[in-house]
Amino acid sequence: MFKKVLIANRGEIAVRVIRACRELGVRTVAVYSEADRESLHVKIADESVCIGPAKSAESYLAIPRLLAAADITKADAIHPGYGFLSEKAQFAEAVESSGITFIGPTPEAIRLMGDKSVAKSTMKAAKVPTLPGSEGILESVPHALEIAEQVGYPVILKARDGGGGKGMRVVRSGAELERALPMAQAEAMAAFSSDAMYLEKFLERPRHIEIQLAADIFGNVVHLCERDCSVQRRHQKLIEEAPGPGLDPVIRTKMGEAACRGAKQIGYRGLGTMEFLYDADGSYYFMEMNTRLQVEHPVTEMILSLDLVKLQIRLAAGEPLPFGQEEVIPRGHAIECRINAESPRQNFRPSPGKIESLHFAGGPGIRLDTHIYSGYSIPPFYDSMIAKLIAYGATREEAIDRMLRALDESRIEGIDTTMEFQAEVLRHPGFRRGGVDTHFLEEMRSEAAPPTPPAGSAPGGAESPPPPPAG
Repeated sequence: MFKKVLIANRGEIAVRVIRACRELGVRTVAVYSEADRESLHVKIADESVCIGPAKSAESYLAIPRLLAAADITKADAIHPGYGFLSEKAQFAEAVESSGITFIGPTPEAIRLMGDKSVAKSTMKAAKVPTLPGSEGILESVPHALEIAEQVGYPVILKARDGGGGKGMRVVRSGAELERALPMAQAEAMAAFSSDAMYLEKFLERPRHIEIQLAADIFGNVVHLCERDCSVQRRHQKLIEEAPGPGLDPVIRTKMGEAACRGAKQIGYRGLGTMEFLYDADGSYYFMEMNTRLQVEHPVTEMILSLDLVKLQIRLAAGEPLPFGQEEVIPRGHAIECRINAESPRQNFRPSPGKIESLHFAGGPGIRLDTHIYSGYSIPPFYDSMIAKLIAYGATREEAIDRMLRALDESRIEGIDTTMEFQAEVLRHPGFRRGGVDTHFLEEMRSEAAPPTPPAGSAPGGAESPPPPPAG
């Protein structure tokens, strides 16, 4: 086992890793930017090192500074968390070249799965179902048009190096494709410094199902049940649950087996997640593989009574998987709400600022993962997620009811959050019956939107003023 682990991340996930290390008897090093000096992860780690100013490029994304922090504190392992450098093969290579263990997969596996076109061809070789589309990168607009005609519209454009919906465009005709590809390339270049794009068949109403995987250095791989992550806004997950509601047991088994085949194909080690699109007809298709710990890992932990972060650290230390596939038996149901410092009523505008006071609910089946506290100021420089609230119940209905209780009891004063909106989602009849796909949120919001007034009308019946002259 390692003696000291440096966590190359911030906030909630850094706190989570520090706690797992403490239970393993491993000392920890927190790194922080100047903007994060008062964050909880800095306060609870055994040691802490400031690695630069607020700007991520000069702190959490600065590989030389992270390695220097590991060197001066004599850390023998680095945990990347999620986001930032967690899926950068260059970082994993730099860590291992420094004689430090990277708590994650090999750089080769990260690189393979990071190139989405290569990942797709690799999964096809492992007989994992994939969506029809381009075999590699789109070379030109005519090339894209040719493939789209073969696949059939609608299609979706995706950035090879993308994530979080950046560079993605749904296209329903050739004329639309001609306009959309250059715009998607420009967005991808701005976000990822690469305009490489590929194209796939677009499914109209899929569910987003992901399979949690664990693999040791001896070639053993198990899947740890699935999670349904279909409640999304602009491809960003807001609510996740495990197991997937109403998922056919036969499909569940096949999907898990396919995910394991894919992981073995690339010699995977550690924790990873295989993401699938699950169509209404029962078919499923590989979407991507996340070569890191997922934000939503707690719902899997709750239904399996398993600490995934401790397992991840043990696997990186060279220990074998402590159980086989037949011992993975989910019990009950778990739901996670990502609590973001955002204003849902103002199109989810970020809401950084000082937390004047807070209270999070407890009680049976409730768990909280967070780095915030009363008096803490949320910086405006990073992701807006400030906490994860997790509810567990013997049934899905009990988990929903417990989550609603927890959301209703919890209070955060001084900033806006997504809690009230998430309670609305959980109360929606469509969510309660499990009828959720990736378009659920946008349809729910359109239901709640006020009707558009007829032209020439204004509130109160008064005639609206004429528009100003053009120019």
